[in-house]
Amino acid sequence: AYDIGLHGTVYQVNKWDPKQFDWDKKLADADYVGPTCQYCHMRGGHHNVQRFSTVYASMGMSMADRGAPIWKEKRDRWASVRDDCHSPRFAKENLQAMDESVKDAGLKYRETSKIAADLVKDGV
Repeated sequence: AYDIGLHGTVYQVNKWDPKQFDWDKKLADADYVGPTCQYCHMRGGHHNVQRFSTVYASMGMSMADRGAPIWKEKRDRWASVRDDCHSPRFAKENLQAMDESVKDAGLKYRETSKIAADLVKDGV
């Protein structure tokens, strides 16, 4: 998803330009033209990539209770990373769009699984 999104495209186009991505600088001191994976997922020197992962990485495509305290904490932490470069409104709208995408993907997955199971029952 990163590679085909806006941030990944900016990275792919500019990664060899030392004016855009100076790999000799520490991440905390870097002023990159766009965020790298590490900027968002290893913030503050944390090496636990899941700490700043999207809220869906540890939930898969399940319809888990997104109101549970652990998910609220992850969502707030995720939004705080976006606030570095984007408005809080942008982060909130982006999170809502991902919620809808996950819900739609879950429904499509269940629908597809049922079709496949029915075909197996029919001997196809």
